[in-house]
Amino acid sequence: MSESESWEYSLHIPNDPRAVTVCRRTLRLVLTVHGLIGLVDVAELLAAELVGNAVLHTEGPAALRVCWSGRVLRIGAWDADPEPPPGGGEMAHAEDEGGRGLALVRACSDLWGWQPLSRSGDRGKYVWCELGTAPSHPGVTSRAS
Repeated sequence: MSESESWEYSLHIPNDPRAVTVCRRTLRLVLTVHGLIGLVDVAELLAAELVGNAVLHTEGPAALRVCWSGRVLRIGAWDADPEPPPGGGEMAHAEDEGGRGLALVRACSDLWGWQPLSRSGDRGKYVWCELGTAPSHPGVTSRAS
């Protein structure tokens, strides 16, 4: 595969806190195989926050979706609850037990957002973020280089 070739992976997971670890390890493997090792650490952190929110704040299944467009990595988490993500990315106070997840996503990604879903009878929401390869992520390497 060349650096500019697009790809996409989806991992459907149960509502289980252990799914966060499965998603992180799967994402690390996918990015390593595609020569995007420079994005692994930040991407794992972002995926863990998105999937962690999906598992913690909903009762149904969830999914991790990872897409590469040739220059931008999009990481997203789907869950069955159509309500906005908790905190909406606002900064949490230092003494708060939680609520820092989406603020961390906002701070570490180039772009983030969410959208409710209701097509074809599917319900829920999709929360996503993007990482570009340059200039904020200069350590990205490609197998095609």
